[in-house]
Amino acid sequence: MKQFIKISTLLLSIFFSFNTLQAQTNVIDEVIAVVGDNAILKSDIEHQYEQALVEGANYQGDLKCHLFEQALISKLLLNQAKLDSVEVGENEVVNQVDQRINYFIQQIGDKEKLEEYFNKSLLQIKRDQMEMVRTQMLTQRMQQEITKDINVTPADIRGYYRNLPKDSLPMVPTQFELQQIVLHPRVEQKEIDRVKAQLRDFQKQVNEGRDFATLAVLYSEDKGSATRGGELGWMPRSGLVPEFASVAFNLQDKKKVSKIVETEFGFHIIQLIDRKGERINCRHILIKPKVTEDAKKEAQASLDTIRGLITDGTMSFEEAALRFSMDKDSRTSGGQMVNPQTGTSKFEMGQIPVAINKELQTMEEGDISPSFFMLDERKGKETFRLIKLKRKSDPHKANLKEDYQLLQSMLENSMRQETLDKWIKDKQAETYITIDKNWVNCEFEYDNWVKK
Repeated sequence: MKQFIKISTLLLSIFFSFNTLQAQTNVIDEVIAVVGDNAILKSDIEHQYEQALVEGANYQGDLKCHLFEQALISKLLLNQAKLDSVEVGENEVVNQVDQRINYFIQQIGDKEKLEEYFNKSLLQIKRDQMEMVRTQMLTQRMQQEITKDINVTPADIRGYYRNLPKDSLPMVPTQFELQQIVLHPRVEQKEIDRVKAQLRDFQKQVNEGRDFATLAVLYSEDKGSATRGGELGWMPRSGLVPEFASVAFNLQDKKKVSKIVETEFGFHIIQLIDRKGERINCRHILIKPKVTEDAKKEAQASLDTIRGLITDGTMSFEEAALRFSMDKDSRTSGGQMVNPQTGTSKFEMGQIPVAINKELQTMEEGDISPSFFMLDERKGKETFRLIKLKRKSDPHKANLKEDYQLLQSMLENSMRQETLDKWIKDKQAETYITIDKNWVNCEFEYDNWVKK
């Protein structure tokens, strides 16, 4: 089975690799293939090859030929995307570039170090990445279009499991199912008043002519958007928390600033940039109220009391979660934690937050941890938690009873791969493809790149 989806993901990361190699390697450009209206340059493959070596790629076979074939597949997808009018919006591309640039800034230290590393301004670095990211997004969207009708039933999954050779079943590592009760330290009213007063001052400054984006850069506590002047990029209503969306989608005047909005992340003011139907682009400034040490001690003491009620049998963990937990995503399900990477209730050790992992080291199945501090990184909030180790499974071969969702994912991926394989073979036959004579002897995974 050709691992197209997996390989494409690696290729996309190589496409977005740092531009250092472009400065270090002097490759004379020449067209080595054309797929539809899309050309592949020798320099593209050379740069990808050098980057793959830097990243420690371990490919059994001719790596350059492999990368060349992946480029052929990418161009085939791009050619069809054009024919089918599959598009990505300019703002989607800009947002993706900004997110990745911000990630690299976090990794390297600051904007100045990134500019020094590339010997380019931040604006030039972003411009260099725009076409690359646009290509990636179009390729991914075309793949999604091709495989969008994949759907499996429980009977399909059972049949898939029965027909899999036992030596093909994957080993499932130790997995954990966890429950939690979460408390947020109380925020004093005078702190809320301070935050609101600061935001009202920002409103006043903007109304008097100060630039909202400048204030966001200087003061917003949303690190992801602050460097972009508070801009969130184009978002559907469903992509925003309800309280924020309700106010943002009611804004009409681009020069006005919204009222103060409270969400689970803190307090915001919002400025409209543009709106197109049910998608909006806006700026915001986020300020998070600070909690006192006394409030933290109070929250931990409350959690210790709740733990005592559970351990002495007064109430179950599930009842306590429903009654006391402040985590809206898990409280109604008895505190059941969901793995954000898989959407299931099972976590591997490396997928568990460090603070929780530390508590699990001494816990057995059914144990409840002492109360402990944990920063909610997504919301930027300080919390205290109790964790219950609901279930711990030992390493084992995948089976239908314990690993249904894993087997479902395996079957869906297999069906997507088969669909993509068939699509590629069909499109090879009907698409104009020409390959330079120096590359025709590659051992391709798909036949028929070279027209006879």
